[in-house]
Amino acid sequence: MRLRPGWLVALSAAIVAVSAWLPWLTSTADGGGRATAIGGVNGTLSVPPPGFGVGQLIVLLAAALIVAGAMAARNLSSRLASSAALGISVLLVVLTLWYYRLYVYPPVSAGYGLYVGGALAIVAVLLSVWAMLAAWAGNRTA
Repeated sequence: MRLRPGWLVALSAAIVAVSAWLPWLTSTADGGGRATAIGGVNGTLSVPPPGFGVGQLIVLLAAALIVAGAMAARNLSSRLASSAALGISVLLVVLTLWYYRLYVYPPVSAGYGLYVGGALAIVAVLLSVWAMLAAWAGNRTA
């Protein structure tokens, strides 16, 4: 049985999506608080602002990355799916850095969810490169 890197891309994307419910921002000022990437706030933390934002876009792109990774793993347009997975995963890394830049400033600090999401987004980039190389090398005989 051959290991298919597309499934690992999908797994890392699923972990990025789940990490959005972990605390991405924390603060100890005015009694403290925590905020998730999707906008849930516990305590007196006033960021991120309500409404659709970077955190929700990260979750949507993680869902799209799950689909692209699964398509690459099942050889459904594997070249296109693996290339799309690479683009989406790079965009996830950029959005995670943008989230950090927008919302992490004193007295607000990054929570462990931000580190989990960012690290797995980087892992998704590396796995997407592997999936793309496997897809392009595997279709050479067809």
